[in-house]
Amino acid sequence: MEPKKNPNIAVGRNSSLYFAIGLNVMLLTTWLFLEHKTYERSEINIDVISMSDDFEEDIPITKILNIPPPPPPPTPVIQEVIRVVEDEVEIEETIIESTEADMEQVIADRTIFNVEEVEVEEVEEEVEVPFAVVEQVPTFPGCSGNNAQLMACFKEKMTEHIRKHFNYPEAALENNWQGKVYVMFSIDNKGNLQSVKTRGPYKILEEEAQRIISLIPKMIPAEQRGVPVKISYSVPISFKLLDQ
Repeated sequence: MEPKKNPNIAVGRNSSLYFAIGLNVMLLTTWLFLEHKTYERSEINIDVISMSDDFEEDIPITKILNIPPPPPPPTPVIQEVIRVVEDEVEIEETIIESTEADMEQVIADRTIFNVEEVEVEEVEEEVEVPFAVVEQVPTFPGCSGNNAQLMACFKEKMTEHIRKHFNYPEAALENNWQGKVYVMFSIDNKGNLQSVKTRGPYKILEEEAQRIISLIPKMIPAEQRGVPVKISYSVPISFKLLDQ
């Protein structure tokens, strides 16, 4: 049987050789590509620099002249002119008398006054004694007994007086004002109330406390060593709302 193809013109006869050659070519191309080196190029501007000689300016040398100050003006010469005047006018001499008085003349001119009897009016000094140390406290109307009983009765009557005349101000109720007011006053040597002073948180409460104390009746004055004296006393008045 005869082959159909010509063995001399068979294409795949040398395929292995062609493959090997192509592979080597590819490897060589790859190696050359990897070994190829490139460099970055920077733009270089080449300018023309013209150099010229430096210009040197000649600075003129100035000479400072030390001019001395002008001399001081000459001192004016004062010429004294003596003028002789004939003394033709008679001048009267004025005699100045001494103004000092003679002691004898002063004694002679002194007026003698007769000193009559001088009346010395005794001024009674009002002594204020604290309530706690006075020998006999003032007697509140309705009180009696010794000093301890009068003192206890005085405090009791004072409390009753405050409760009787106490009136809570309407403005203080509306504004919920409350607090304690301290009242200081004096009872003179005739049993009259004097010098009422108050100190509290609100003015309206101070006014009410002063009104209550001003209604205290006249008392029998306090005594110290049997002599009526003025005493000082203080009492606190509390303004407090019941629902608080």
